[in-house]
Amino acid sequence: MKLCFSKKLTTLGMMSVLAGVALAVPTAASAALTGNLGVFSKYVLRGITNTTENDNTTVQGGFDYSHASGFYAGYWGSNLGYGSGSANGFENDIYGGYAGQAGDVSYSVGLIQYYYMEVDDSDGLEFVGSLGYGPVKAGFKYLTKDVAWGNTGDIYWTVDYSASLPMEFGFGASLGYYTYEESGDFIASSANDSAFRHLNLSLTHPIGATGANMNVTYVIGGEDRQGTEQDDALVLGVTYGFEVK
Repeated sequence: MKLCFSKKLTTLGMMSVLAGVALAVPTAASAALTGNLGVFSKYVLRGITNTTENDNTTVQGGFDYSHASGFYAGYWGSNLGYGSGSANGFENDIYGGYAGQAGDVSYSVGLIQYYYMEVDDSDGLEFVGSLGYGPVKAGFKYLTKDVAWGNTGDIYWTVDYSASLPMEFGFGASLGYYTYEESGDFIASSANDSAFRHLNLSLTHPIGATGANMNVTYVIGGEDRQGTEQDDALVLGVTYGFEVK
């Protein structure tokens, strides 16, 4: 499956979109700004457990703006366990789009700009969308340019499920699957044109009345684009969400 999107979508284009959203959406009582902060035992991105983004303690967090009209924007960041120079890198994700509801069906469409500090040739832009019904949501992320971690046209497909359990536990499952473009500027060839990437199984529980939650995620690894089987992994974390007034 190949979609046609211009490679000329750049960081400047993403910032223009976000600026347009900010101008179009009035600052009113119907808007909400929230924040989140988390500490995790490691950073596993999209099921790649053999070469993690960070195999040590990782601090992550960000902010989300949402408006009653459906427009949203946000930022998320994480420290990394590698870098192009002597210093480790840092990942910055800037995103925006529109989300809505039609009866029991939810939907969203948007863009995510990835900007890496101290990591070469990795800044990329993805076009994203999702469709949900009840506790199930399916989504995709389409990569619009060649980067060190992917080729133009790579699509990351996901299916997510969440449910409340007794004693305030929460359960989540996330299935990831990839379709790959064979070659690009940084990845000359790919052994797989598609492959199962991961299955994440998670449990959450509040930590008393602190407002924080503990998280335990078991990652069942699949294959990367070169056919390398990924190990299973266990990730522990503590997260805290808050409102910004």
